[in-house]
Amino acid sequence: MNAPDVDLTNCDREPIHLLGAIQPIGFLLALTLDWIVARASDNVAEMLGGDGDLIGRPLDEIFLPEAIHTLRNRLTTLRGPNAVDKVFGAKLTGSAGPFDVGVHLSGGQIVIEAQPAAERQADTTSLVRAMVARLETVKDASAFYTEGARQIRALTGFDRVMVYRFAENGSGEVVAETCKSGIGSFKGLHYPASDIPAQARELYKRNLLRVIADVDAAPVPIQPARDERGRTLDLSLSILRSVSPIHIEYLRNMGVRASMSISILVDGELWGLFACHHYSPKSPSFEVRSVCELFVEMYSMRLEGRERKEVMAYERQARDVSDQLLGAVATNEMLLKDPEWLAGVLTHVIPAEGVGVWINGAYAFSGVTPSTDAFTRIVRTLNTTAAGRVFATDHIASLVPGAEEFADKAAGMLAIPISRSPRDYVILFRGEMERSVRWAGDPHKPVTYGPNGPRLTPRESFAEWMQLVQGHSRPFTPPEIRVAETLRATLIEVVLRLAGEASAERDRAARKQELLIAELNHRVRNILGVIRGLIRQAKPSSDKIEDFVSLVDGRIHALARAHNQITDDHWGPAPIRALIDAEAQAFLDAADNGVHVSGEPVMLNPQAYSTMALVVHELVTNSTKYGSLSAGGHVDISWSRTKDGGLAFEWRERGGPPVAPPTRKGFGTTIIGRSVPYDLGGQADVDYARDGLKARFLIPARHVSDRAGPPPPIAIRYHRHSPSHQANAPAPFLAGHNALLVEDSLIIALDAEDILGRLGAEVATASTVEGALDLIDAKPPTVAVLDINLGDQTSFTVADRLDGLDVPFMFATGYGEQAMLPAEHQHRPVIQKPYTIEGIARVLQELVV
Repeated sequence: MNAPDVDLTNCDREPIHLLGAIQPIGFLLALTLDWIVARASDNVAEMLGGDGDLIGRPLDEIFLPEAIHTLRNRLTTLRGPNAVDKVFGAKLTGSAGPFDVGVHLSGGQIVIEAQPAAERQADTTSLVRAMVARLETVKDASAFYTEGARQIRALTGFDRVMVYRFAENGSGEVVAETCKSGIGSFKGLHYPASDIPAQARELYKRNLLRVIADVDAAPVPIQPARDERGRTLDLSLSILRSVSPIHIEYLRNMGVRASMSISILVDGELWGLFACHHYSPKSPSFEVRSVCELFVEMYSMRLEGRERKEVMAYERQARDVSDQLLGAVATNEMLLKDPEWLAGVLTHVIPAEGVGVWINGAYAFSGVTPSTDAFTRIVRTLNTTAAGRVFATDHIASLVPGAEEFADKAAGMLAIPISRSPRDYVILFRGEMERSVRWAGDPHKPVTYGPNGPRLTPRESFAEWMQLVQGHSRPFTPPEIRVAETLRATLIEVVLRLAGEASAERDRAARKQELLIAELNHRVRNILGVIRGLIRQAKPSSDKIEDFVSLVDGRIHALARAHNQITDDHWGPAPIRALIDAEAQAFLDAADNGVHVSGEPVMLNPQAYSTMALVVHELVTNSTKYGSLSAGGHVDISWSRTKDGGLAFEWRERGGPPVAPPTRKGFGTTIIGRSVPYDLGGQADVDYARDGLKARFLIPARHVSDRAGPPPPIAIRYHRHSPSHQANAPAPFLAGHNALLVEDSLIIALDAEDILGRLGAEVATASTVEGALDLIDAKPPTVAVLDINLGDQTSFTVADRLDGLDVPFMFATGYGEQAMLPAEHQHRPVIQKPYTIEGIARVLQELVV
């Protein structure tokens, strides 16, 4: 192979005359910026047709004025540290023929290199265009490599042109070749990384084209070798630069007399080389080299585009798989522990023979995998590697002692961590892939050490050397590793989401349990009070103890049935008739209770059912105590559907004692008159007619259902309050203030209204965002209390409006955890329900005083 030379300007072990030397096919001048010749190769005078020492002479005594003018113009076009410009067929002196000239900057000096001009190409632009056009006709990568080699050989005439690609480990492979017949083939041969050292690879990224015209030519030194400051001339960008004798010996050992290499850069990195060999001296002209450089730049761009397109298509497929994985596991977390399902998803984009899953010490397998003991050792080893990133190897035995035993099942692996700590993994396994690798010489003995100490000596044998590779799998490619990182992010997102959902569910369950216990305690106390009242108020028609027991037993069972309707059926639509029957029978004789009911079968959704249960309960209770059902009268209950799909519910009492409007508005009266409008957005019309109470309720269509549906999630709302019983109540410091209360529960709103009223405020109450905004528009408040959660809404929109009006306000929440507020409202005070006069007063005093 044509391995490049190292940078001799930094190699103190080389002979002094080689610190700066060029090939004898041209000459070199190094000048300071005042255009005085500073250094020159010792063949410059001869090639320019003159004699004498040129060092220290002004350039205008050597070059023609028009040549100097041209070179000055080319200098102004140089951009970047690696820029080189060329002039073809330039007449430098009156006595010498035309030259092809290259010019660049090096260490603050201008470097001019020249070689006798060759015959010009007719139309280089059309030539390059035609060469590139041929590349567009090939589809697969192998043909693309071969076509590039064919184009370079046709242009330059070298005996052999190869496409040499670097591997991740630095070794190289000849992936394409075109050559004259009878000289053998290097295609498919591998070369060790030491053939092209790292410093030479860096030089290839700066100087894209290097030529060795004749390995037997004596290099021409630069005179003087060092400048007045003792510095050598950096020839990294030199066109004519000589090369290391080590590399010359390397080429001689291969039987090569001339070579040329052109760098192939992809994404700014050295992908490979066009390596050209000739078995006699050969020096392509500057113009041919320039055409080659331009073609290879275009070739590199096409190659980069091809590879990027393939990677994009592959990664697009991986994103689809990632989305599939995310969606599936989000709905069924058990899939994450199903290796068969995971294997089907992951191996669709990253081929593997087996998949192992390790989560919290538990493991599961799919396909061909190592034993459980070996898998445990692998996971233990992975925990000692860099956690948090995908880890891939094609040789597990290099990490896990004794892994050779199961190499036939798992020789390579790709481990995807799926937790923040190195604990849980999804591991893809690849089995052993025995293969023969053809090396150009023994790769295990590429160098020796010379008699002068650690001086590199090139390989002497390039005979094909076969190596049988065992214990290795097919390597995981960089695109596969990138895809694995994407899948890792998806899996971790799923795991964290599931963990978060599990934690949130536990918190919700704990809060729900606390609420249910408190609500149960409240209900039990109420039920015990009702039972006590039932027993005390029971008046059996006879003196028989059996009749008394039967009456009380019937009432208690009726109350239990009503309770079941409210709690069990509440979570889904329930029949309104069952509600009326349960409430009525708890207070009245089952045989003839005086309640006449008529109406088509109708189901009420949970919120409406709960509200109407309270309303009917209060109507029945009041009628039993004071109305028609207390004196042998009767009640007509009827309902019908309205045109818009809602429900009209009517209550009419007859034959009871005379009725008068209540002189005091108690709790039961408030429930009857305000529950349906407040909680359901409907209407309530209550008429205390002298001959009997009349009530009509309109329930909106959204609360009415023709049939039961699936039970929705349980939603507990507070229906109790804890008024203060402190002896020293806060002073009414809100006198003169208009307070806005936003609360979606009527019972809680009544409690809060009472507290704000006792503090001296005039209160306006809304249960929805829309209602609150209407109240603000009608009469802006001076202070406000906002319940955060309003059913399926939040009060943040109301908060934004109040903030724009500079109205002080506070939030309230019934949730036990810290309220999650938007960034613009995180500084607002938040109080926990149930409301207390002390709690509200303490916060509002800070806001308004």
